[in-house]
Amino acid sequence: MRVAAIDCGTNTVLLLVADVGPDGVERVEDHAEIVRLGEGLDQTGALKPQAMLRARAAFERYVARIRELGCAQVLAVGTEALRKASNGHLFVNEVTALLGTVGGTFRVIDGEREARLSWRAVRASFPALSGPRTVIDIGGGSTELLVGEETVEEVVSLPIGSVRLTERLLKHDPPTDEERAALVRTVDEALAGAPAPRGEVVGIAGTVTTLAAMALGLDTYDPDRVHGSSLAYDALVNTTRTLGATALADRKRTPGLDPKRADVIYAGAVILERILARAGASRCLVSDRGIRWGLVYEAAGLG
Repeated sequence: MRVAAIDCGTNTVLLLVADVGPDGVERVEDHAEIVRLGEGLDQTGALKPQAMLRARAAFERYVARIRELGCAQVLAVGTEALRKASNGHLFVNEVTALLGTVGGTFRVIDGEREARLSWRAVRASFPALSGPRTVIDIGGGSTELLVGEETVEEVVSLPIGSVRLTERLLKHDPPTDEERAALVRTVDEALAGAPAPRGEVVGIAGTVTTLAAMALGLDTYDPDRVHGSSLAYDALVNTTRTLGATALADRKRTPGLDPKRADVIYAGAVILERILARAGASRCLVSDRGIRWGLVYEAAGLG
């Protein structure tokens, strides 16, 4: 069975097309578009018309590709931006109708469901991983943190994300000392009420995979090289410090960093750094397989 899964987040819309069979899951195509659906949401509480147009255009391209590839099952979910936006139903209605043309469904999921899909993706894609683990999903609008061993024992969705904190706290280019301190303080305050990290720390989603691509110096993103790589804490601290002191125009020229993500990567890096510091972890295991993979693994009965 060929399955398509779409993850519509605050910053990106991602599509995975995979074949599901007796031997497991095989990727056919994997796409990501940075559309910034949640642009300005933290200030206004609503989605901007232009942001909805950008995201809808991505869905139109994805639906066309899903039709070409002949997917038997089409699953799509929306996360933090659509949970919070006062006018989110307008976008949901549009893309639900669009996905219906290929037999697809669209659901806005809560933070716990989002986190559990991430957990499933990690379990299925790292079957050899044993013992306690902490899975972190740093998104544009929120960060999900899960702690457990074979199953999830504690889960929380925190209102800190790379887009949200950038728009709220970072007004200068590069950020001032006061803005950087406020960012760290805001992240630490949010983490204070979260479950204490345990065991192996596994990071998923765009912030973590981008930092891994930067560490690898990739001119072209390669999911096979990123997935399963490690981010050393000491190197991450240096990278975060450099990002915070670098003007946006210079950041955009960094190998491995998509220029469309350059404005929000510093805030995302701070979130990851503070989580690793709280965990006392020397590294973060990187997963390229997030919510979209969780949906496909769920359809396949894996993880």
